[in-house]
Amino acid sequence: MKQELIEMLCQKSFKYSGKPIYKLVSGTMSCFYVNCKPTTLSARGMYLAGHLVFEAIKDQNVTGVGGLTFGADPIAVATAFASELKEHPINAFSIRKTQKDHGIVKWIEGDIKPGERVAIIDDVATTGGSTIKAVERARMEGLDVVKVVILVDRQEGGLENIRKHVKNVTAIVSRDDLVKQAKKL
Repeated sequence: MKQELIEMLCQKSFKYSGKPIYKLVSGTMSCFYVNCKPTTLSARGMYLAGHLVFEAIKDQNVTGVGGLTFGADPIAVATAFASELKEHPINAFSIRKTQKDHGIVKWIEGDIKPGERVAIIDDVATTGGSTIKAVERARMEGLDVVKVVILVDRQEGGLENIRKHVKNVTAIVSRDDLVKQAKKL
């Protein structure tokens, strides 16, 4: 499954240039660009990502999986769906970028309650900033964050930064995996 996901990411989501022509969220320029959404929103990509993330969290005794909207949302839903297929249900949740200002004011949407053990996920990590924000907001809502899973690690220090907040951090695919596959094509 992982190899198929790498191939799909290379086809749909990964761009590479010999010069830094891609502007990142941080404002820096890069030779690499990864937009996981064309992969994670495709039926097969959702299937692969959901099963691989489920495998990464199934032994963590978590009841929820989610992250900052919108990058984490399709992966969280796919993981929850895969977990039910495996008869090991883990609910999906979504963390808002801005706090809801009407109704019940909260950061998180989903069937999740304070005190529950959860895994935070993200589609891509560069510096880890958005993932760390998700961890902090989950903790503000009383969740016990025990694991972080990144779909694609750009290998630019993000995982190391996230580990300052959550010790158990893994990535499914690395930038090196994508570059290696792209060179084969």
